[in-house]
Amino acid sequence: MIDYMTIGSTPCEEECAQVGSENYRDRAIAECRRFIDLIRKKLGDEPPNAQLAVKGFPHDFGTYYEVVCKYSDEDEKAQAYAYKCESDAPTTWKG
Repeated sequence: MIDYMTIGSTPCEEECAQVGSENYRDRAIAECRRFIDLIRKKLGDEPPNAQLAVKGFPHDFGTYYEVVCKYSDEDEKAQAYAYKCESDAPTTWKG
């Protein structure tokens, strides 16, 4: 079965685009893509059966976007990578 782990929209010590602000969608997706690149730089590319992606979630003020790691819960390496992303993702844009 495919599951996913939410990682965040930006490194946790950084500011992020706010839902409802001007051009939110474009800015948020760009931030998420930059964050994915940074995660890959620090933790390496995803193993088979894992994938970093941008996912939209419903909110009272509109859709918000976060980086998620999709993974097969039947693959230990994929699952370990997802948990590593959650615990060891960069906390600043400097990595």
